[in-house]
Amino acid sequence: MTDSDFDLRPLAADPARLRAALDAADPATLMLVLVTLTGDAAWLDRARPHIIGPSSYQETMPEALRAEIRAALFDVLIDFAENPRPLPAIPDGPLLVNMLSTAAGTPVPDDYVAMMQEDLRPAAIDPRGMVWRQLPDPARLAAFHVVIIGAGVSGLCAAIRLQQAGIPFTILEKNPTVGGTWFENRYPGCGVDTPNHFYSYSFEPNHDWSHYFAKRDELWNYLETVADRHDLRRRTRFGTEVAECRFDDASQRWTVTARGPDGDFTLEANAIISAVGILNRPKLPDIPGRESFAGPAIHTGAWDEGFDWRGKRVAMIGTGASGHQAGPAMQPEAARLTIFQRSPHWVVPNPNYFGEVADGKKWVLAHVPHYARWYRFQLFWAFADGLHPALKIDPDWEDPAHSINQQNHRHRLFMERHMRRELGEDSPLLAKVTPDYPPYGKRILIDNDWFKMLQAPNVDLVTDGIDRIVPEGIVTVDGTLWPADAIVFATGFQASKMLAPMRIIGSGGTDIHAVWKPDDATAYLGTTMPGFPNFFMTMGPNTGLAHGGNVIFMTECQVRYILMALRELIEGGHDSLDVRPAVHDAYVAEVDRLHSGMVWSHGGVSNWYRNPAGRVFAVLPYRLVDYWRMTSHFEPADYSFAG
Repeated sequence: MTDSDFDLRPLAADPARLRAALDAADPATLMLVLVTLTGDAAWLDRARPHIIGPSSYQETMPEALRAEIRAALFDVLIDFAENPRPLPAIPDGPLLVNMLSTAAGTPVPDDYVAMMQEDLRPAAIDPRGMVWRQLPDPARLAAFHVVIIGAGVSGLCAAIRLQQAGIPFTILEKNPTVGGTWFENRYPGCGVDTPNHFYSYSFEPNHDWSHYFAKRDELWNYLETVADRHDLRRRTRFGTEVAECRFDDASQRWTVTARGPDGDFTLEANAIISAVGILNRPKLPDIPGRESFAGPAIHTGAWDEGFDWRGKRVAMIGTGASGHQAGPAMQPEAARLTIFQRSPHWVVPNPNYFGEVADGKKWVLAHVPHYARWYRFQLFWAFADGLHPALKIDPDWEDPAHSINQQNHRHRLFMERHMRRELGEDSPLLAKVTPDYPPYGKRILIDNDWFKMLQAPNVDLVTDGIDRIVPEGIVTVDGTLWPADAIVFATGFQASKMLAPMRIIGSGGTDIHAVWKPDDATAYLGTTMPGFPNFFMTMGPNTGLAHGGNVIFMTECQVRYILMALRELIEGGHDSLDVRPAVHDAYVAEVDRLHSGMVWSHGGVSNWYRNPAGRVFAVLPYRLVDYWRMTSHFEPADYSFAG
């Protein structure tokens, strides 16, 4: 639904419901709606001193002002209901900048205006997902075929936009249904650490999330619903894994070799969109004796729903994102939970993490124009670009061993205070859980009652290194045997093996993994690679988000760029396009230069973002607004064309 679709007439018939719903909504967001509908900037001046950040718990307006905002907005909405007329559009110019800055609790640069105008005005986006500059030749369009590999978040987005543009496609998905990572990951406590009202497609909002941070089942159901709404299953071959994609220089087409339920087969395609992601092949640690363990051993990314940890002594190796969720979920019913930590993570509290979304707020999201879009911007700022300055190394910073700049240091002190509040000033656990590297060197985790769990009588946190696994448990380097009935590996994924195990053979028979050597993946805008014409990647090299943000945002940027590239092919009558090596190389050099000044290149940090040679291959060095701008247009001069 877009804001132009709202029918406000029913509000006049049930004003009591409207009043009750407004009482449940966020006053700062309601104030932004009020300014949008009235153009009265005086509300911004009155509210600004009481908004220190974009999150709901960072608003401290006096109750009298909150009540005044609700009452004024009630009157405006009832007036629109009783006197139907076109709704005002989102403002632009200085007023929009003022609104963005007030909503964020800090000045928002002017370079966000264009992006936020698009996001706040979804009706302005072409509903087909791309804009044809001229009507394509129907026969050429019908003969053009795209293969999408993967039906997860990125694959579904690509399919929807291709379908809206009228470009034929086939999805090949190795799983029995859609959802990708949200189908595969089903360990206890599995969920998202980005708010759901932001972690969703911009063109498919869900106003009925039960929680601000929903768990796995609700996320998977959302993707299933989106796939069904767009009737994508009929274009998908499930249970089908791609083995090879091979480009033919003579025909300028790709041949895809795959294995499905009925055996091996091939498909021809004009273009391929790889939507396989990078966090989907579980990584098991290389620990001596791993195969000798007598009990069940399971990876969080390949969870067996028949595995029952209840009443068992469980050893969990790993304390990253999946371990941070699985541990507190298993602890209450485990006989004992022994957690093996290689290095601690920085953990931040969020008052909304366990919060349920009130029915009144759901109603406002669905029925009050502009509210959902402004709420989404606030979440964007809180969980993405608002954090970006904390990532940059200040070469003159006085304490580089512990933090990298003033904002980064403030964040460190905030998280240290939280740990002390949770554990107690004199707790021996403090030394174990306090990282010795600056914040954001690894992804920040939201506190999932982790510190409360560590204090439970049936939990041990082991920080000594693991020497070996034996049939009866785990032996640490000091010789201690930690008995276990089951082992849970929360040890992440083979992120550096991008596109593996598929073989991608480009022009001249070049294997992409040979070019990447194979742990040094690169791509222009994380999307195209020289020598691999008409081959596009979503969530490719250097598109991951380490500090916050939303992979769905990145996917939508990439898919729009890919569609503009396909438009060049179809409208121009070309057979293929290939990014120029000089363009690719200059982009990679700039990415590497920027990474050298960011926290994950800090000497005291080790993380999975870097390959064995130390190059940061996984994450984005830019602000999201920068990446949006770079992918918002397609420059034909960056590519060579054939045909």
